[in-house]
Amino acid sequence: MNHADLVILGGGSGGYACAFRAAQLGLSVTLVEKDKLGGTCLHRGCIPTKALLHAAEVADTARDGDRFGVKSSVEGIDLTAVHAYKDGVVDRLYRGLRGLAEERGVTVVEAAGTLVAPGTVEAGGQRHRGRHVVLATGSYARGLPGLEVGGPVVTSDQALELDTVPERAVVLGGGVIGVEFASVWRSFGAEVTVVEALPRLVPGEDAFASKALARAFRRRGIKVRTGARFERVARDGDAVAVVLDSGERLEADVLLVAVGRGPHSAGHGFEQAGVALDDGYVVTDERLRTSLPGVYAVGDLVRGSQLAHRGFQHGIFVAEDIAGLDPAPVRDADLPRVTYCTPEIASVGLTEEAAAQAYGGAETVTYDLAGNGRSQILGTAGGIKLVRAPGGPVVGVTMVGERVGELVGEAQVICGTRADVDDLARLVHAHPTQNEALGEALLAMAGKPLHAHG
Repeated sequence: MNHADLVILGGGSGGYACAFRAAQLGLSVTLVEKDKLGGTCLHRGCIPTKALLHAAEVADTARDGDRFGVKSSVEGIDLTAVHAYKDGVVDRLYRGLRGLAEERGVTVVEAAGTLVAPGTVEAGGQRHRGRHVVLATGSYARGLPGLEVGGPVVTSDQALELDTVPERAVVLGGGVIGVEFASVWRSFGAEVTVVEALPRLVPGEDAFASKALARAFRRRGIKVRTGARFERVARDGDAVAVVLDSGERLEADVLLVAVGRGPHSAGHGFEQAGVALDDGYVVTDERLRTSLPGVYAVGDLVRGSQLAHRGFQHGIFVAEDIAGLDPAPVRDADLPRVTYCTPEIASVGLTEEAAAQAYGGAETVTYDLAGNGRSQILGTAGGIKLVRAPGGPVVGVTMVGERVGELVGEAQVICGTRADVDDLARLVHAHPTQNEALGEALLAMAGKPLHAHG
């Protein structure tokens, strides 16, 4: 039996972050991963999808060159070359992670692992004993009852590897994954329809973002059906037809099932070892301790925002907690969120609706990017919405527009520090930048709008 201070089951964002931080703090670490270090985020999620989205942005820029006085056009999309670019990015990051694991002295066991007792994981024909165990097995792409994945019906995993651009695509699900793939395929030339059962796109975001994205998708020619559910799917050779509950029939070459992700808790011995589960999620307290002494869970296994950087921060927190540093718990409300469609959506904190419920009311300001010089240069529309508790600090920021994801760091500081609005409004933002738009919104909230009407 191998012994270590810490045995981690899963090498995705939460698992490897925990391993690296624990090793940095002088703990011995065994990391068990059945696939590749980096997990879903690096190999089938965040990184490859954003590489596709960047290729899509390049296509849009070339297609719209005349708007900027540049004679350019798109002759076609070579998906083989796109995948080579995507896979190259992933491979470089993967090799970097392996190098960091070796440099930090983390023992990586490349095998499927099972929790067989509170401090014991079985993997690779051996038992690995740790003073503490961290469960970090991540999540999987959910399906829908009665809808079998295969052929033209794909999840995001298969969508990343398509060898041709579909002429017609239907996306079931208007959340983050759905709108990102819809955006990519439209930029690559496909006819796309998004079907969302709830009343609006990206339903987890402020209604302001949903409306702005719906307008942008209409301008781009992406069709949207909200408040609609799929009734059945008919396959016809390499094609597929989706019948909605309204009776509408949508023909497509590819049907993407993008209805969210579920916790990957089955098949690892959690329940058998005594770990309490709730609908597949591992039950933890605010310090991410499970029902078993010495056993923690991080990332998508824990109910809440399914974000790679949440798992990453969970992993760091647990390592520091085990090392006795008494870190502050990770709060989902303070986590930044970015949806990388065109246009981007970036947000932190509460929506207007949530703030009104929490504080008995909410004050808002929305600054239109039409007044921002850099946004006009880039040719992007959108806006920044600030939400504050009545007479109090800013508790929510929602931004829509190209590249607004790069502004979310300052937005997190604004919400996380609960700083006085008048103090924030005095901060200087470089000109011309999109960052100025956040400054303008703060000025407006402080009652002294400069480049804004009213």
